[in-house]
Amino acid sequence: MTATTHAPDSRYAWTRLLVTLVVMTIGSAAMYVIPVVLPAVQAEFGVARADASMPYTAMMVGFGLGGIWMGRLADRHGVMRPLMVGAAGLTTGFVAAGASGSIEAFSLWHGLLLGFFGSSASFAPLLADTSLWFVRRRGIAVAICASGNYVAGTIWPPIVQHFVETQGWRATYTGLGLFCALVLPLLALTLRGRPPALQPQPAGQPRGPVPSDRPFGLSLTQAQVLLCIAGTACCVAMAMPQVHIVAYCSDLGFGPARGAEMLSLMLGLGIISRLVSGAICDRIGGLRTLLLGSFLQGVALLLFLPFDGLVSLYVISGLFGLFQGGIVPSYAIIVREHFPPREAAARVGTVMMFTLFGMALGGWMSGKVFDLTGSYHAAFLNGIAWNLLNLSIAGFLLWRTMGGPRVGRPRAA
Repeated sequence: MTATTHAPDSRYAWTRLLVTLVVMTIGSAAMYVIPVVLPAVQAEFGVARADASMPYTAMMVGFGLGGIWMGRLADRHGVMRPLMVGAAGLTTGFVAAGASGSIEAFSLWHGLLLGFFGSSASFAPLLADTSLWFVRRRGIAVAICASGNYVAGTIWPPIVQHFVETQGWRATYTGLGLFCALVLPLLALTLRGRPPALQPQPAGQPRGPVPSDRPFGLSLTQAQVLLCIAGTACCVAMAMPQVHIVAYCSDLGFGPARGAEMLSLMLGLGIISRLVSGAICDRIGGLRTLLLGSFLQGVALLLFLPFDGLVSLYVISGLFGLFQGGIVPSYAIIVREHFPPREAAARVGTVMMFTLFGMALGGWMSGKVFDLTGSYHAAFLNGIAWNLLNLSIAGFLLWRTMGGPRVGRPRAA
């Protein structure tokens, strides 16, 4: 069947969403393998903590840059084609990284294959595609799709930790590559249909708000730039616990296994956060959801400063997951609410590039601050400062939209 036979919010759209969730769960695995293998890689290659963090940084930069290209490819041809490219990138990337003989080669394969040609296909294009298949339940649908990223963060760290301990990190990487080769192409074939939002709509079909040509009372470029800065800032803050919680626990004497459990808890509760935030987003819109998530993330980061006991870290990691899970998906909703739908994947890809750049910068920056100070206290303070920048931009954009239609409030169709 072609996409023209399916209406927004239809049973087909929900079935497609479930497949998308699985694809994102597998495609996002590379993001959460590196924090787990970081201590083993650092020990084997004999490098500093900042250097051992470089593969994560390279992958996230590649992930972000690839998202723009993959988004444009999806806008023109649908999501199946970029997903096929992503399957090839993940397969070859995991195998090549597992055979690396130096930290430089390990970083290269993460940035080029696992990032640019791999995981990038299974994030921004899928968020944009999902936003185009739903109208009444767009917020919760995008949240479910984005939850695949956190499902990956929940299931992959303990699985990878087990195989790293029993088989070594190199064999684990090779196994992940073979798994992607077997599963991802088959799933991609089921996502051939084109979104109904790109087709002429029948009379009486619910369409939702019509995006303004001057979102927030700004030009399209100005609005895009502000969203990109906001995305960078929130994810620099987000990266501090996500990238370094395993190493942080090791430094405190709790061991990497406890850190992997905290990361899994953090991202597992992030799934709940994303789903709840999606439901909230359907009621209050993307900007207010971003503002709420940013405020709560800042609160969680503050809690890391006075508490470093084992039980405290489990609790705060859980709170961090509950508080920040809805931030990144809200950008896809904001783009869908305020920008032309035919540019959705490319514009979402651009914003996602900057969120991933923020994760990359935050992961490296936290390691560098640790190397300079010998502790993570200053790194948490750095994350809090970046979170305040995100909060300020979200508040400014919301203030602009509250000024009335003259500053770009979406019009009801």
